[in-house]
Amino acid sequence: MTEEMERDENVFLMGEEVGEYNGAYKVSEGMLAKFGPRRVIDTPISEAGFSGIGVGAAMTGLRPIVEFMSWSFSLVCFDQLYNNAANVRYMSGGQFKVPIVFRGGNGIAHQLGATHSHRVEALYSRVPGLVVIAPSTPYDAKGLLKTAIRCDDPVIFLESELMLNDRGEVPEEEYTLPIGVADVKREGEDITLVSWGKCIKLCLKAAEELAKEDISAEVIDVRTLRPLDMKTITASIRKTHRCVVVDEDWGFCGMGDGIRAKIYDEAFDDLDAPVARVCSEEVPVPFSHNLEMAMQPSVEKVIAKVNEICYR
Repeated sequence: MTEEMERDENVFLMGEEVGEYNGAYKVSEGMLAKFGPRRVIDTPISEAGFSGIGVGAAMTGLRPIVEFMSWSFSLVCFDQLYNNAANVRYMSGGQFKVPIVFRGGNGIAHQLGATHSHRVEALYSRVPGLVVIAPSTPYDAKGLLKTAIRCDDPVIFLESELMLNDRGEVPEEEYTLPIGVADVKREGEDITLVSWGKCIKLCLKAAEELAKEDISAEVIDVRTLRPLDMKTITASIRKTHRCVVVDEDWGFCGMGDGIRAKIYDEAFDDLDAPVARVCSEEVPVPFSHNLEMAMQPSVEKVIAKVNEICYR
């Protein structure tokens, strides 16, 4: 964010506690001191208000970054994202662009309870006009966020509080990553694991364990949920002939089910087994940590599902 604000004076950050408090999770630490209160703006606790201001600012040519402390809170400003941000360019016949990034913590974190643990991928990925990104590594997060800030369409950028301390190689030189291009995080021959965000870490750990059982798992990180890179997914399935989709959403009408449907549409004849899914149990997210962990995907659940699909 700092690099893009240095590069383009039209970029600014707004949200709850992004300034004086240096961000609820310290993501914006030092930015208020560097850019001042006109470009790092603390807002009231009114997501509908400041997300609407962001959409209006984008329509006038600015490039806002709007931080939600939690994507669960975006539900109170659903109209601004779902109706306004997604549709202004279309409804105006292209007269207005909405170059805005909405970003913040998505999904289940640690004992935040049912109302603060929503997974919003399926809600926003079904909307034409929105771009939806969910990175899994520091390298991908930086490259994709820079691209998102430069994008002329509204971007839903899904992060995870549990990954903010993750470390990884990030080049010092300037780089961006393209929207709509998946990444093969691990190559394999026997089964394809498709996921995004923090569930990629589960898939990679599961792939390591499966290798000990002579099962070679390919891990596909979709990175962008809309547009979805089906070309990379189907190419992998044509090689492995089996697939498990892993995500932390609920099963019914979840993001994983949407991806499964597209796989059946585009790669049905290449499958030797049904496309399986590992997802969260159909219950509200418990506050109890033991129950919270039990209802989510795990390495053990991924391994068990792979063995089932491989008829082991």
